[in-house]
Amino acid sequence: MSFQPLAGFRVLDLTSSLAGPYCTQILAALGAEVVKVEHPERGDETRQWGPPFWDGEGAIFLASNAGKRSLALNFHEEAGKKVLYDLADRADVVVQSLRPGHAEKIGFGPEQLRSRNARLVYCSMGAFGNAGPNRSKAGYDPLMQAAAGIISVTGESDRPGVRVGVSMIDQTTGMWAAIGILAALWERDRSGEGRVIDVSLYESALGLVAYHLVGYLGSGAVPGRHGTAFPLIAPYEAFAASDGEIMILAANDHLFAKLCEVLGAQELTADPRFATNPDRVANRDELLALLAGRLAAHSVSFWIERLDAAGVPVAPVHDIGQVAEDEQTRALGVMQPLEHSSVAGFRTLALPLSTDGDRVRHAGAPPTLGEHTAEVLGELGYSEEEIGRLTASGVVAVGQGPAR
Repeated sequence: MSFQPLAGFRVLDLTSSLAGPYCTQILAALGAEVVKVEHPERGDETRQWGPPFWDGEGAIFLASNAGKRSLALNFHEEAGKKVLYDLADRADVVVQSLRPGHAEKIGFGPEQLRSRNARLVYCSMGAFGNAGPNRSKAGYDPLMQAAAGIISVTGESDRPGVRVGVSMIDQTTGMWAAIGILAALWERDRSGEGRVIDVSLYESALGLVAYHLVGYLGSGAVPGRHGTAFPLIAPYEAFAASDGEIMILAANDHLFAKLCEVLGAQELTADPRFATNPDRVANRDELLALLAGRLAAHSVSFWIERLDAAGVPVAPVHDIGQVAEDEQTRALGVMQPLEHSSVAGFRTLALPLSTDGDRVRHAGAPPTLGEHTAEVLGELGYSEEEIGRLTASGVVAVGQGPAR
């Protein structure tokens, strides 16, 4: 049986880019009816982020908007505002990621909408949060990686810091928003009242560096960059094999002994420099030099077979193409094909969540721009003639193909 706990809940999505759409995609996969409001001419900005494109649609848009309906609406026009108010009045959840203060300025702030609909759960997704000297600034994922110190601890020690290669701040913020929304809906069942949920990219980034912050507060030491290594454990990083790289995680004394046994280097376990994890961390460079030569002598598959058999945690360092084709990826059934109106052979990632052994899947493909405008307006009671007038005036766009 499918897992649709949010069936019957209505979500009004006033977000773009990645954090907000990722949140509302989660809600849609859990059964919510999500109406995504997009500008009639350009749509969500991620439609044009690329290459890569897939039949004209940006990869980020396709990866974060499954299961939604697209309403192409200019809500800055008075007629468009009325449509948006109609939607908010019947919604259970509104999620917005407009520029700080803009929602309130145009009449769609939490107090304004909840005065009309007291049961509404209103989620604001901001950049730096709702207090402090940066509260009015806009923000994107890489800015937060810089401002929250993530870049400072990412990369090689002898090179400048680098951005993490995934938009983890955006997606983490989307997950925090979804968690807050779900909790508020659960509470509403008892109280009858909605909530205002606030999340921000910066706060999400701070959450990701929590143990670094605690370590600094306790020791006064500013952490640095360690490449693929984890500064608290050794050996716990990637090594070069003869034909690629492997990640090896000998996280305790037992696993270190097993690793040494596989490498034919049992003498290292008796070396006082490597007797315990704190010893190995203190003498990391000497240890790595002794391990690296042995590991470079054979292939990735050679070492994975032997380390797996010994119970030492190990994985190949894959590129994205290898991940897409990996047997483990296929076995999990996480790549979901969906019938898309303009993207042939479309597949996307289902939710990384299963219940009772069944994968939580998207209900439909990401929409083309304005694909559901007429349908949504019809449900609000707008006649064909009214929809025609809104279309002719540019307030809405009906049934456009993908933005290019």
